[in-house]
Amino acid sequence: MAYLSDIEIAQQCKPEHIKEIAKRAHVDEKYIEQYGNYKAKVDLSLLSETQKENGKLILVTAITPTPAGEGKTTTTIGLADGLRKIGKDVTVALREPSLGPVFGVKGGAAGGGYAQVVPMEDINLHFTGDFHAIGAANNLLAAMLDNHIQQGNALGIDVKKITWKRCVDMNDRQLRFVVDGLGGKVNGTPREDGFDITVASEIMAVFCLATSISDLKERLSRIIVGYTYDDKPVTAGDLNAHGAMTALLKDALKPNLVQTLEGTPAFVHGGPFANIAHGCNSVMATQMALKMGDYTVTEAGFGADLGAEKFLDIKCRMAGLTPDAVVIVATVRALKMHGGLDKKELATEDLTALEKGIPNLLRHVSNIKNVYKLPCVVAVNRFPTDTDNEIDFIIKKCNELGVNTVLSTVWADGGNGGIELAKEVVRLCEEEKGNFTFSYEDNLTLTEKIEAVVKKVYGGNGINVMANAKKQIAQLEELGFSKCPVCIAKTQYSFSDDPTKLGAPEDFTVTVKNVKVSAGAGFVVVLTGDIMTMPGLPKKPAAENIDVDANGKITGLF
Repeated sequence: MAYLSDIEIAQQCKPEHIKEIAKRAHVDEKYIEQYGNYKAKVDLSLLSETQKENGKLILVTAITPTPAGEGKTTTTIGLADGLRKIGKDVTVALREPSLGPVFGVKGGAAGGGYAQVVPMEDINLHFTGDFHAIGAANNLLAAMLDNHIQQGNALGIDVKKITWKRCVDMNDRQLRFVVDGLGGKVNGTPREDGFDITVASEIMAVFCLATSISDLKERLSRIIVGYTYDDKPVTAGDLNAHGAMTALLKDALKPNLVQTLEGTPAFVHGGPFANIAHGCNSVMATQMALKMGDYTVTEAGFGADLGAEKFLDIKCRMAGLTPDAVVIVATVRALKMHGGLDKKELATEDLTALEKGIPNLLRHVSNIKNVYKLPCVVAVNRFPTDTDNEIDFIIKKCNELGVNTVLSTVWADGGNGGIELAKEVVRLCEEEKGNFTFSYEDNLTLTEKIEAVVKKVYGGNGINVMANAKKQIAQLEELGFSKCPVCIAKTQYSFSDDPTKLGAPEDFTVTVKNVKVSAGAGFVVVLTGDIMTMPGLPKKPAAENIDVDANGKITGLF
């Protein structure tokens, strides 16, 4: 049987006019700024002018990702459509895709099959220009920093201690390490430099955690760009860059409104990576979605040890949010891979591999239930090759932890395939009250916070802080950053910092290599393993398959 591609499914859909979607989301027409007929930005004044109480907040997360795929965004969208099918007033809050994965290897972030947000081509490409604005603000700061040095360096910035990089929203390994300012005195000060991908820029994290234009400007002013010869931090505020940066971002800060294939309102806004930054859509879009629906379904990137941990310990802490229920997405195929099965053998029933791999799911479930004390459900994204024996095995194991398992077929069936999951989510919200707790408290030292996440969430024995990182921690605590939450940058492919350790590894320590502050975002970034802030393209990039015909119709975009 030949399946339609995601883009073919999306192009067959006749979306409703964005004014109709705004009406469905209780957004008065005066607040929307149309970008064509199917996309709009929503004015921030809506948040202060609406009297409606917040709805229920549902977080969708997943097991540790594998090449077999999990379908977290697809499940998020399908669950929202399923909630609407059972008569609930619902909104979705998602991240915007980065062009890097779109043209590289991972693909977009608009869902898949019959659970997508549309117009998917626009969302996956330039959308409303938010990422371009973020890149421009990042690079304006870089330009003003280098210009300050060129014009006499009144602040005494040590060019060997500059921490701010330029950025571009593209996978381009050639730009990881560069030397710039060449060509003689008139062309700048020669120095080592480098580029991050836009979604790894601190501006993206700041943008997604800001609660107003004023808060955005204040956060931008706190960004540390480097240090002086006597080790004093230099900020964007010191360079008087924050006002102009805010001007570049003022329209981008307005959340984007689109729709699912079934017409459910979707706020798609911001998109920090979860293995580098905090991996959640913007606080303002989440708050708007909560005001406009009785249920809001949102997701956080990668497995629950990354996206959900950061959503709960960073975003919820800063924005005062409390989730009402959590959905943990798993597939039989991925769990068998965690059990050591080769990708080519996943179509065959293998309960031994499943038994070896299921501890990965059970640790994520236990973390949500016992560390964060939130009600949760496991959504098994069913593939045609999954057997009843394999599904029953997962149901039995999750029941032992007091958690229900629901089959989801939203990829093939859209909202209809998410009805059972929607019913269980409503039950959790109405019958099982959580007692939401962070994995660590504000008053711990930075080292104690890192250790708490490693022991409680990852299941490790502890941490090994390298000498360089110890010095960095001491400096940051001296500068007054000890109260900040920690944002741990590690591989998404394992609970540990070693991507080859699948399943639920035990008896491991996590090595802390470097620690730096994202003072604008308000968290301390902890670098473990080999974390790449500028990915490269694969041997055969997805970009090679993308084309457009004479009428402007795009093909090959998944």
